[in-house]
Amino acid sequence: MTAEVPARQTVRTMCPMNCMPTQCGMLVELEGDRVVRVRGDRDNPESHGFLCPRGRAAGEIVDNPRRILTPMGREAPGRPWSPVSWDVALDRLAGAIREAGPGATAVWPGHGVFISTLGGQIARRFTYQLGAQWWHPSIVCWGLGGLGFWLTGVTEVHTGEDLADNADLVLLWGANLASQPLTGPHLAAARRRGAHVVAIDVRVNEAFGVATEGILVRPGTDAALALAMAHVIVEEGLHDRDFVERHTAGFEEFRRHVHPLTPAWAEGETGVPAERIIALARRLASTPRSMILAGGSSMHKSGNSWHAARAISSLLGLTGAVGRPGAGMGPRHGASPHGMGLGSIGVPQPASTSMVSEMESILDELERGRIEVILLPGSNFVSGFASSRRVERALSRMRMVASFDLFPNETTEGFAHLSLPGTSWLEETGCKVTNTNVHLMDRMLAPRGESRPLWWLLDQLGGRLGLPELLPGGSAESALDRILDHDATGHVTIAELREGSGNVPLRVSPVAHPDLEFDTPSGRLEFVSERAVELGLPSLPVYEPPVENHVRALAARRFPLVLTYGRTLTHFHSFYDHGRALPSLARIDPEPRLWLNLEDAAARGVVDGARIRIHNDRGDMIAVAQVTDRVPPGVVWMHDGYEGLNRLSSGARTVTDAAAKAFPAGSASYEARVQVEAV
Repeated sequence: MTAEVPARQTVRTMCPMNCMPTQCGMLVELEGDRVVRVRGDRDNPESHGFLCPRGRAAGEIVDNPRRILTPMGREAPGRPWSPVSWDVALDRLAGAIREAGPGATAVWPGHGVFISTLGGQIARRFTYQLGAQWWHPSIVCWGLGGLGFWLTGVTEVHTGEDLADNADLVLLWGANLASQPLTGPHLAAARRRGAHVVAIDVRVNEAFGVATEGILVRPGTDAALALAMAHVIVEEGLHDRDFVERHTAGFEEFRRHVHPLTPAWAEGETGVPAERIIALARRLASTPRSMILAGGSSMHKSGNSWHAARAISSLLGLTGAVGRPGAGMGPRHGASPHGMGLGSIGVPQPASTSMVSEMESILDELERGRIEVILLPGSNFVSGFASSRRVERALSRMRMVASFDLFPNETTEGFAHLSLPGTSWLEETGCKVTNTNVHLMDRMLAPRGESRPLWWLLDQLGGRLGLPELLPGGSAESALDRILDHDATGHVTIAELREGSGNVPLRVSPVAHPDLEFDTPSGRLEFVSERAVELGLPSLPVYEPPVENHVRALAARRFPLVLTYGRTLTHFHSFYDHGRALPSLARIDPEPRLWLNLEDAAARGVVDGARIRIHNDRGDMIAVAQVTDRVPPGVVWMHDGYEGLNRLSSGARTVTDAAAKAFPAGSASYEARVQVEAV
């Protein structure tokens, strides 16, 4: 039972957006059972009152007229929807799973179920209990870059607070700040101390506004830039010889490897003048307290981006900027500080879940009919996967597609047989675990309509399929307590958070790798990786020109513009139909807009605000031109998630099966060359 709500009250919670590793606190003003206002929480130890446009729009979620509030079913995609009871929907979904078999069933969760900390773990627990296929959500996000950092061994990150207090040089390498906006205030604090901030990206993004200098690099050439910087540091003897000798592996081979990779060579690949590459390398080597913030998603929408992650992290091995305040890798999505961890409610992965979590392999298996039933909790399959034409064809042939979300999306409307309503963040109890704190997100409102939390859906479905108890301890709160049972959290419980201030600091180090131990077979930072060789990958960080940019010569003539992606402060993957379900965000960003350089626009007779057709040999989409000098000639940019965008992108394989199994890195290249014409 929900306690009686006073007529007017203000309650403390966390923003429902998943802008990890940082997160904004918010105050929600309630009138009865209705949200009347949200604002930043000045007492939050991380955000101190800051709340980005996505957070300020959160009040539009709960009673939004577009919300799915009752289970809906239909016989086949394209047929009319009809309301059904939960019992009918669950019986139908369970029946489809029994007929297809667990091995022909897949669960692919999205960011939408990771808000409360419980969702991701409970979805994996259910999937493994069932013996179904599980695809890691990071394959459309940070996984590919994470692979590169893992191979080098630089897997831990500093906190934003350490950056603000101690870093004297910050390289924002593909970090556009939209996915972790709280980094902005930390950068501003560092600038006020006199820190030099360099933004490196394929476009002039918002990070350039807080940077001391900006460097534009051609898409897919970040590894070339990093390796040329390594060449300068090594050839000029600027590397930290003591650190290299004591804490790295493979330096001599790496030194020989970068010898021919000169700044002049890199200028031809990256478009960055050689003298700027030399100056940046010297600045990095001469600044003991230097920090690199690598981009999360947008930087890694390129088939060779994991090479870039290896090369970038190798720079820290050369300079010895590791393990000290202000020196190391800055906060990024998918990485944690030293000492971080959580308890687990997981179960062993059964051998039957044999599909490789790699995008092209998944698409191949879908086209062979291997998967007949798919459950999509908080995810939008069509907008998330590259080569989405292939996804659409495969979904159209499935026995059952079930979507569980707050709002309908392209996958729900085009391909689902069941549309199941989920609760919002104020209608269930959860918590946020950031890089510095644990925050309570307590239930404040009664669920709207017939919406239910994910754990309830999976528990009910598991009961119909004869699975063991889903919730350890028999309740969502006890399952959360199990997850929070870790030294890093101080073994805090939900009840203790509720009785206290609502948050506790994590027992973690603000400094990454303070013990100078690395997650590699040698325990050292590895320039040369035997683990990579075992996984069928190059032993050294290499530069491979992007296939779409350099190898497809015919495509380059027909489709001369390189399409790049990123995020904005109005959307985050498929949250709330990419923000379009929330009126204030839709007003800011009402339609797909393609950034197009002035020269490229003039050559095509395109003016700012004109409707355009973007197309290649994979597909096309309609958008609006944003003619700007913030992208260089030959490059176009759009934020990801819009319908039709991934019909243009390549789902080509980027890593081996062994690598995808060893690390959740099965991303596609997402590369695309396009042509643009006025409609």
